[in-house]
Amino acid sequence: IADKSRLLQPDRVKTGDVLLGLASSGPHSNGYSLIRKVLEVSAAPLDQALGGSSLGEALLAPTRIYVKSLLALLAEVDVHALAHITGGGLLENLPRVMPINTAARLKTSSWQPPAIFEWLQSSGNIETNEMYRTFNCGLGMVLVVDAADADKTLAILHAENETAVRIGEI
Repeated sequence: IADKSRLLQPDRVKTGDVLLGLASSGPHSNGYSLIRKVLEVSAAPLDQALGGSSLGEALLAPTRIYVKSLLALLAEVDVHALAHITGGGLLENLPRVMPINTAARLKTSSWQPPAIFEWLQSSGNIETNEMYRTFNCGLGMVLVVDAADADKTLAILHAENETAVRIGEI
């Protein structure tokens, strides 16, 4: 049973809301058909160094689970929406939590994707749009909150040991 007023529905999102991103640990479990193709075409050794680990380790990084942090946050902040950035990447998952006739303005320089994403794009000659459509590109979860709650939300997430940044607005 859920309190209807607390359900996260697109109609809760409004112009002026802030987008906050939670860092991913890598591709999570998405885009592996394309990743396998890039590995096949590039013939890259899995033991090559990549961002402080090996390529193989970067590809096998465990998926971050955000539930504990988000439950703590939801107890303190009126979150308008959550978008889990899974298959379909940012370009397909974020619009699902937004009302029709709204748009997200992302500042892609506001977060640093794990090195695996740069490697995939360059080794696979993957266009930027396809990267954002297929992968999380460093953001495993996007939150939509009222602008007045953005700083409080970030503080709570940081206290929960999440890497969270402001990434844009509606």
